[in-house]
Amino acid sequence: MEKNHFTYFKRNEIIEKLREETFDLVVIGGGITGAGILLDASSRGMKVALVEKGDFASGTSSKSSKLIHGGLRYLKQFELLLVKEVGTERAIVHKLAPHLVIPEKMLLPLIENGSYGEWMTSFGLKVYDILADVEGDDKRKMMDKEKTLALEPLLPEAILKGSGYYAEYRTDDARLTLENIKTGLNFGGTALNYTKVNDFLYTDGQISGVKVEDVVSGEEYQIKSKFVINAAGPWVDELRTINHSKEGKQLHLTKGVHLVFEKEKLPLKQSVYFDIPDGRMMFAIPRGNVTYAGTTDTNYKRSKEDVVATVEDADYLLDAINNMFPSVHLERKDIVSSWAGLRPLIHEEGKSPSELSRKDEIFKSDSGLLSMAGGKLTGYRKMAERVVDKLQRRLERQTNVAYKDVFTDEIPLVGGPWKNYKEVKKYIAKIHKILKVDNFKKHRAWYLVTTYGKQTEAILECYNASTNEKPKEKLILAELQFCIHNEMVVTPLDFFVRRTGRLYFDIKSVKKHREIVFSVFKETFDLNDATLQKYNSELDALIKSHSEF
Repeated sequence: MEKNHFTYFKRNEIIEKLREETFDLVVIGGGITGAGILLDASSRGMKVALVEKGDFASGTSSKSSKLIHGGLRYLKQFELLLVKEVGTERAIVHKLAPHLVIPEKMLLPLIENGSYGEWMTSFGLKVYDILADVEGDDKRKMMDKEKTLALEPLLPEAILKGSGYYAEYRTDDARLTLENIKTGLNFGGTALNYTKVNDFLYTDGQISGVKVEDVVSGEEYQIKSKFVINAAGPWVDELRTINHSKEGKQLHLTKGVHLVFEKEKLPLKQSVYFDIPDGRMMFAIPRGNVTYAGTTDTNYKRSKEDVVATVEDADYLLDAINNMFPSVHLERKDIVSSWAGLRPLIHEEGKSPSELSRKDEIFKSDSGLLSMAGGKLTGYRKMAERVVDKLQRRLERQTNVAYKDVFTDEIPLVGGPWKNYKEVKKYIAKIHKILKVDNFKKHRAWYLVTTYGKQTEAILECYNASTNEKPKEKLILAELQFCIHNEMVVTPLDFFVRRTGRLYFDIKSVKKHREIVFSVFKETFDLNDATLQKYNSELDALIKSHSEF
């Protein structure tokens, strides 16, 4: 298997590079915003380093609704430009990574006394189609009651009047983040996880780099840079405080929770965007062998390091699901997994969490720190473009070097390239044909391709070279080898949570295969018993906090 340089075993070399060289830009934060900036700036020819205090995508960017959606609800707030932008971006990101950004038809049921009436829904979806440049089969359709129930029989027949049927896109947010980072590396970017920024360097009152701590070894060092962008999501204001620039606008954190159920317990045929009795809306989305539902939108002021779904969150969502799908009778014991994430929104006095704008803004401090706040997963590429445009003008004035214009709308992400989504589907069928020999179901091929894209071939090479007699063990170990050598995995949690999403969507496999995965970590990373015990305890705590209510 081809080994690139993005592995723990090259970590010391990467640190040496970070210590020795002077960068045009340091990006703080390895979520989707930082990943987008790394790719954008690197592809224009800038020398860029990205550092992340935990694992890549370990904050908000592995805990979203996992939708690249056009922002239908922003129509109600008359944020037409936001709808237009995210709608356009949705199509671009699908083109760049159709294995990760997958078309997903969404049903919007019209119910008696619901948030959306028939005329308003029809008009709203039409405007949405126009603003988002929706074409062909993806254009909205209005359905009567019978057609709606044929699409989703679990809906409440007694109060159902019909539905709107429109196009959205589903993704794996952590994988999208990681593939942006890996694509940025192909343009000469440098990225490192478990690297915490403790302070800034200054020259004549202007920021000239960062002081960081290697979380793995405890070693401290400095990274010199002409500019620094703070893209730390919920932690943006902490870095502004270190920079003595936390005046003016500030973040307003809200929490969003999602619950995961076995397909048998919530057997939806169709993704549904539906009313909650309190006037909000939520999603329920089939995904592989499970169905997940969310989300909440509540103010959050507790620890940002340990965000979990509470019993109150779970009960709120369970009540909403049971209200819309009265035949399912879900209880707390039916929750197989969950996740909770923070939205780093910009505070507006007097507005409730759901009323706060999802627009992004750039704050600039007197010492030159650029901080990116707000925004949505869907708009990450455009957000990066805006902040790098600002930076480029300043950099060109300072260095007299001309950089390229943005072209990230044409750069396929690692895992591609693909002609279109049809090619992805053919590729899934091809992988299934190979795996069927060892009695794997089509779901396993679907999972591999919608997680790794064409990198699946590297995993299968590893699989075929293994002497393990058990196909399921053999395949997860092949995945693990790929992730260790190509995706900067440092701990077993990086693998089970961010690289594969198994903690959320296949928690049984985490419990089943943890022992063999840990044994590979022990051998590969030469771990002592104390470190292994620490990882085991962390995984135990994570499984418990995500699945027990």
